[in-house]
Amino acid sequence: MMDISRAEKAVKDYLDKLILISEPLCPMWNRENFIFRKQAKWNYIDGCMINALLMLYRVTGDKRLTEYSEKFIGAYVREDGTIPTMHTEDFNLDNINGGKVLIKLWKLTGEPMYRRGFVRLYEEQLTKQPRLLCGSFWHKAIYPFQLWLDGSYMALPFMAEYAVMTEQSGIIEDVERQLGNIREKLRDVNTGLYYHGYDETRSMNWADKTTGCSREFWLRAIGWLCAGLADIAEILPDSDVCRGMLRDILLSLCRYTDDDGMLYQLPVKRELSGNYPETSGTLLFAYAMMKAERLGIVGDGSAGAKAFMTVTDRFITFTEDAPILGNICLMGGLGGDSGRDGSAEYYLGEKIVENDAKGIAPYLMAFTELKRRNGEINGL
Repeated sequence: MMDISRAEKAVKDYLDKLILISEPLCPMWNRENFIFRKQAKWNYIDGCMINALLMLYRVTGDKRLTEYSEKFIGAYVREDGTIPTMHTEDFNLDNINGGKVLIKLWKLTGEPMYRRGFVRLYEEQLTKQPRLLCGSFWHKAIYPFQLWLDGSYMALPFMAEYAVMTEQSGIIEDVERQLGNIREKLRDVNTGLYYHGYDETRSMNWADKTTGCSREFWLRAIGWLCAGLADIAEILPDSDVCRGMLRDILLSLCRYTDDDGMLYQLPVKRELSGNYPETSGTLLFAYAMMKAERLGIVGDGSAGAKAFMTVTDRFITFTEDAPILGNICLMGGLGGDSGRDGSAEYYLGEKIVENDAKGIAPYLMAFTELKRRNGEINGL
C-alpha cells in the first residue's frame, strides 16, 4: 500500500485552511470570481467543489462536510427549489452540474428543498434544452448548434441519476444516445482522443469545414469526459456504450502520459513550446482511471494512482496557510466575444493559476478513489 500521508495532509489543510472557512457567497477557491470581479451566482465551479466534499464525506464520515455543503447550497437555493441567480433561458449546461449536489443532499437529509431544486433543473431546463439535429444538447443558448465535451460531465451524469431515481428508462436511452453522438462526432480515430467541440453548422471560426470539429485536443475537456463517463458507469452499470467509451479513452490517454504520469495541456503536442503538465485535467484522468478500476472497467488503475501522487509530490506546495496547487488552466472555451479560435496558441495562452476549484475539486475526487483503492473507507 502506497504512503499517502502527504496527500492526507494536503486534504486536511485544504479543508481547514481554505474550504470550510470560505463564505458561501465568496468562496476562496473560485478564482474566476476574484480575477474577473464576478458577482456570486450559481455556477459549475462551486458545484464541483461541493460535490467533491460530499464524495469525501462518503469515505471519511466527517460531518463537517455535509454541514458545510448544506450551508453553502442554502445560500443559493430557496425553499421552493428556485435558484434566483440562475436563468433557465440561458440553457447553460454548466448550471446543471450543481444538480448532482442537490441529489446527494436530498438522499442524505430527505430535505424537500433539495428535491424541488433538482426536479426544477430537469423539468424547467433540460426538458426544454435546444438540441442539435443528432439529438445532443446545445452547450449553451449563446453557443447554438454546438456540442462540447464539457457537457458530458456537467449534465449527463445528473440526467442518468435522475432517470434511475424516477424510473424513466427513456431518459437513460437519451443519455446513451448523447454519449454515442459524442463518440461519433468528436472522437479522433487515430489517437482515440476527443476534440473539444463540434459545430453542426461548420460556420464557427474554430470549426473544421468538413468535420465540424475544433482543432485541438484540450486536456481538461477530455478530463471532463473521463470523469463524466466514470460517474455514469457507476449510475448505469449495465451501459455498454458508457463502459466501452470509458475504457477506450482511458487507455488512449495512457499513451500520452509523461514518465511520471502527468498529462499536458495539449496532450499530443508535449514538445510544443509553452506546453505544460496541467494538473486539473491530469487529476480528472486519475479520478476516472481509479474509479474505472473499482468498477471493473479497466484491470489496472495504477496509472491514475501514479498521476495523483505525482501531482501531490510535484505540484502541491505547503505553506503556513492553505497548500498551493499549481499548473491549473483557469478556463478554456470556443468562440464567444473574445473570438477564441481553438488553436494551440489559444489554449497555451490561457491563464495558469493556483488553488482554483477546477484543480482542487478533482484532487479531492481522486483522493476519495485512492482511499477506496487502499481499502480505507468509512462505509457510509
